Amino acid sequence: MPPVAVVAFSGRADLWWLPLLKPGFRHCLVALAQPGGGWILLDPMAHATRVAIVSGGADPLDWFLAHGLLPVPVRPAPPARRAAPWAPFTCVEAVKRALGLRARFVLTPWQLFRYLTRSEKKVLDMCPNIGIRS
Repeated sequence: MPPVAVVAFSGRADLWWLPLLKPGFRHCLVALAQPGGGWILLDPMAHATRVAIVSGGADPLDWFLAHGLLPVPVRPAPPARRAAPWAPFTCVEAVKRALGLRARFVLTPWQLFRYLTRSEKKVLDMCPNIGIRS
């Protein structure tokens, strides 16, 4: 069964404080599958949020890998019928809300990666292939 979302992690550090985060895990974004085909790409950044519709048979796993990002296939949870816990707007918080996650203490891209991959060893096995140590 194919994933209905792919979270990608990047080591890019365009802002002065991002090098304080774990190398390889300084930004995250998400691609959400659409029922009729295609994907919605949500890239929340400090100064803007980019949203793009990707149609056709593009595979976000392959695209993210080809661009040096670490992709993690996930299945979003149905959102709870109550307000999400308050948190500063970051790429992690935007991705968590897009996925329906309520992980209050997941604050950094590295913590999100660990949260999503706790039981997914196959994802961790991909790390050396793109130069990231887990």
